[in-house]
Amino acid sequence: MRHYEIMVIVDPDVDDRQVPGLIENHLKVITGGGGKVENIDLMGRSRLAYDIKKKSEGFRVVVNLGAESATVKELDRRMTIDEKILRTKVFRLDDK
Repeated sequence: MRHYEIMVIVDPDVDDRQVPGLIENHLKVITGGGGKVENIDLMGRSRLAYDIKKKSEGFRVVVNLGAESATVKELDRRMTIDEKILRTKVFRLDDK
């Protein structure tokens, strides 16, 4: 099992109260695949450095988790398909 950090930018049209449920719904892929969600950091709305899909701001979320690479790849694929999510970036952390 490897450790990952996933940065997610959620569409600003999504209500702030719906963001935790949206993220947790996607993270069921990780827990169902035998992984472990270590931390979910809801960073809130902020202005983006450049427009993504004609949106100038977004709700940022950082998720730390441990899982197999295939499970994380499936999570990233599902988040990319979701229209409520503007962008995702997956970082593999160094295992120590």
